[in-house]
Amino acid sequence: MNQQQRQASILELVARQGYASIEQLTEHFAVTPQTIRRDLNQLSAEGHLRRVHGGAGMESSTVNTAYATRKTLNLEAKQRIAALLAEQIPDHASLFINIGTSNEVIAEALLDHRGLEIITNNLNVAAILQHKEDFNVIIAGGQIRSRDGGIIGEATIDFINQFKVDFGIIGISGIDEDGSLLEFDYQEVRVAQAIIHNSRQVFLAADHSKFQRNPVVRQGNLAQLDALFTDREPPESIRRLLNQHDVILHLA
Repeated sequence: MNQQQRQASILELVARQGYASIEQLTEHFAVTPQTIRRDLNQLSAEGHLRRVHGGAGMESSTVNTAYATRKTLNLEAKQRIAALLAEQIPDHASLFINIGTSNEVIAEALLDHRGLEIITNNLNVAAILQHKEDFNVIIAGGQIRSRDGGIIGEATIDFINQFKVDFGIIGISGIDEDGSLLEFDYQEVRVAQAIIHNSRQVFLAADHSKFQRNPVVRQGNLAQLDALFTDREPPESIRRLLNQHDVILHLA
């Protein structure tokens, strides 16, 4: 494959996924990281994609990547994050689990636990957990979002506000350098805020690609977290904020 063919394939892959890391592209095309960096820099200079630290993307700030793509994107990293987070959840705990593909992987990682009570606004999470006889799984009411099984709306918020749980497990679409937690859907954000306010401890699961994305809706701030679970060292600006607000960083 010559340079022109490789760059065309890079554009196709990034367009399909919304984001691709240098590591992924290096493995996919069997070339050196330096070669991929040169390709990305050239494609960025020509306006074909957006170059970010560690990779490239062309995702919109207003429209999320398709659910089917997000299900497979960085799956191995999500599985490591999920296993690490599950270790911090004791048996017989109560918890919220909200919308997101990372949270669905976390639900799978929790299946070895005993006696959990789980309130969720994610139909996929409920489906994963429903056969565990010693779990009490409660599904929030509200409007079902057909594209990913998320449940949102005023009824969902009212339902969440009836509970006070040990752990709130949330996902996110992007983390800004100033510590803002960012999402694409205003209604999803309002439900997530209710989860944060009604949890004694808040755990955020976010793989490294989330540090390169800038969705348009503000969900909250890193200062509201008790712990961040990710698979790589965050950017220095994020590390400073975590230290400043005593948020524990767990690296999978």
